[in-house]
Amino acid sequence: MKKYAMETAVGIFVAIGLLCVGYLTVKLGNVAFFEGDQYRVLARFTSVSGLRPGSSVQMYGIEVGRVEKLGMDEQVQQAQVEMLIRKNIKIYEDAMASIKTEGLIGDKYVSIDPGGMGDPLKPGDTIIQTQSAVDVGDLISKYAFGDVKKEDPEKK
Repeated sequence: MKKYAMETAVGIFVAIGLLCVGYLTVKLGNVAFFEGDQYRVLARFTSVSGLRPGSSVQMYGIEVGRVEKLGMDEQVQQAQVEMLIRKNIKIYEDAMASIKTEGLIGDKYVSIDPGGMGDPLKPGDTIIQTQSAVDVGDLISKYAFGDVKKEDPEKK
């Protein structure tokens, strides 16, 4: 009888451990089983260099969603970003999406200025106004090799 009690206790302990590992895997992996509390929004950029699926989507510095998928829109020859945004966040027709960098050389994320004019975007709608990321390496090389033009204050 004592043998079965020990085996039962070990079995319960292992089951609880597996549940904890599964929970941590889902939470740390940002896996969403149900997309009912989110909606899809698209945006087109001339360049999405450094952005990747799973990157943060922020509004006013607060995370409101994630980048779901990156692709190309062959018709307009631009990169297309598919984002999942929380249902309670309203983004309007005049919204602007831009790709920003956390810190000087940090991860890229999408920053959305939600706008306020017109109707709210529906699931699957596209943000028209976008701004691609500034390539810091390109700017540094232009400055280092003299391609950056300096304005003469006397000419103003």
